[in-house]
Amino acid sequence: MPLEIIVITFSSIVGYLLGSINTSIIVSKVFYKTDIREYGSGNAGTTNVLRTFGRTAALAVLVGDFLKGVLACLIGRYVFGEINPGSGVYLGEYFAGLFSVIGHNWPVYFNFKGGKGVLTSFAVILMFSPLAALICLGVFIIIVAVTRYVSLGSMLSAILFLVLAFIFNEPLPMLLIGTILVALIIIRHNSNIKRLLAGNEKKITFKSSKE
Repeated sequence: MPLEIIVITFSSIVGYLLGSINTSIIVSKVFYKTDIREYGSGNAGTTNVLRTFGRTAALAVLVGDFLKGVLACLIGRYVFGEINPGSGVYLGEYFAGLFSVIGHNWPVYFNFKGGKGVLTSFAVILMFSPLAALICLGVFIIIVAVTRYVSLGSMLSAILFLVLAFIFNEPLPMLLIGTILVALIIIRHNSNIKRLLAGNEKKITFKSSKE
């Protein structure tokens, strides 16, 4: 079996299994004896946890969902390394990162109903291209601060990542994986796009509905 197939297969499986550890569902079940998917938007992600359970729970989810994306990329990178020495191309990292997001969105442990993958995607692109990711984070913060729409900030900063990755001349495999990640974010925000266009998208608050 060619090395590339082994790298892609192993990294994808590891990434998916790690990504399926959905922190928001675990936090809601363990500490609140309920399922976050039954509240608010029904999304298993940081924003819905913030709205439903408050800042402490949201912080725990933020850390967990961020770390699993980082860990998946590290495993993919250091188990196999560069596909060709000196090329700067890490297929293992790229596929592990992609599938950690897929696992977050469709977790095998939780009936394939997860979140939208924004935070885990940020962790992944931070591993892919740190400078581009940090610029996107800055733009995300500005958009959310001005509009209070997390969904809008998430989608626009995701699109910006592709532009920056192209400008920074990142490897083609990373650009292709990045395109898929951005597409997933846009697709998962389909309902948010409809609400934004209709003018009834919810704005972010820092007060828990449980308080």
